[in-house]
Amino acid sequence: MRIVRALAGYPEIPVDFPILVSNAMAINEPTFAWLIELATIPGRSHSVETIRTYNEHLYDWFDALEQSSLDWRMVGETEIAYWRNRMLAQASPHTKRPYARSTINDRVHTVCRFYSWAHQRGWIDALPFHFVDVRVKQRRKSFLAHVDPRPGVVAANVLTVAQSERLPRALRVDQLRRFSAQLKMPYRLIAEWALTTGMRRKELCGLHASQVPATAHLEAEEHPLMGVALKITKGDSPRTTYPPIQLLDRTHRYINEEREPLVRRLRAKRPDYRAPAELFLTRSGRAISKAQLTRVFSAAFHAAGVEGSGHWLRHTFAMTMLIRLQQQSRETPDINPLKIVQLLLGHSSIQSTSIYLRCAEMNAPELSESIAWLYGALVGDGR
Repeated sequence: MRIVRALAGYPEIPVDFPILVSNAMAINEPTFAWLIELATIPGRSHSVETIRTYNEHLYDWFDALEQSSLDWRMVGETEIAYWRNRMLAQASPHTKRPYARSTINDRVHTVCRFYSWAHQRGWIDALPFHFVDVRVKQRRKSFLAHVDPRPGVVAANVLTVAQSERLPRALRVDQLRRFSAQLKMPYRLIAEWALTTGMRRKELCGLHASQVPATAHLEAEEHPLMGVALKITKGDSPRTTYPPIQLLDRTHRYINEEREPLVRRLRAKRPDYRAPAELFLTRSGRAISKAQLTRVFSAAFHAAGVEGSGHWLRHTFAMTMLIRLQQQSRETPDINPLKIVQLLLGHSSIQSTSIYLRCAEMNAPELSESIAWLYGALVGDGR
């Protein structure tokens, strides 16, 4: 079993669309039909990244079926449970770390969604899973859950595993300093963008040099923050982010002192070289990828002796911004701190943002110094 990408020339299939094929290069028709439908038919079609993730989940499932010589239409809960238990017992072959229970549930969720679709379309006669009543303290959406009229009860997919709620965590100033000290340019600059705007990896790597607004004619006191309209976002939803003007000044220095000299050197060596539009480049002149950014950040956190990941920079931004806005709302009661943070983070639902309320309250003492560091004088000199 393998994944191939669609080439240009097929109007009905998006370019680079992931296609699951057997080792004999035969297209897996049901998974192809389901993913094409998700990508093209709904009014709110799924993003390319979501389709890719679903395809990777299905690849792992169908690969397990192929290794066991099982027909996907003839399996039941026992076979899916065996696949789930294998992930619980074994480490990921990619990260070499145990699978998170949320990751396992995501995979089970995808497979069950596929089977639900196949059942509706007549590919199979019965679903290979069922639901059980689960009582919860607070009603929340569950994997393939059906709301029960009884208070606090949902019908949950029996194949999903229990997982404890993992609250986002923010980084302290001393941790941020140690982490930053392990980064070289332009990764240190990318970390500053993540920390002061809450941008995702995809958005940071997709930022174009042409999107950085000019600042030479502006005074920092009059324009402490500047809006940057993002072209690449999760779900392709338009969003504006607001980096500090000092960060934009440092970004222009990077462009003038590092990026442009790099491009000139590469052109001198390779006349056919053309610099990509992306702002952040590797030493070889290619745009920094999400995977590369993850590797560099992970290595820096490890070297600094700090538990964290690139996404923790986004968490830190969200919590410090929320507390700062809550402080401002005491004098300006018309503002809605949670709604503003939702817009800044690009969350489609305020439910995703509300988790930061509890986190901010729990970590308020530690975050007070981070607020001063992010929005006070220390932001200005980049220390």
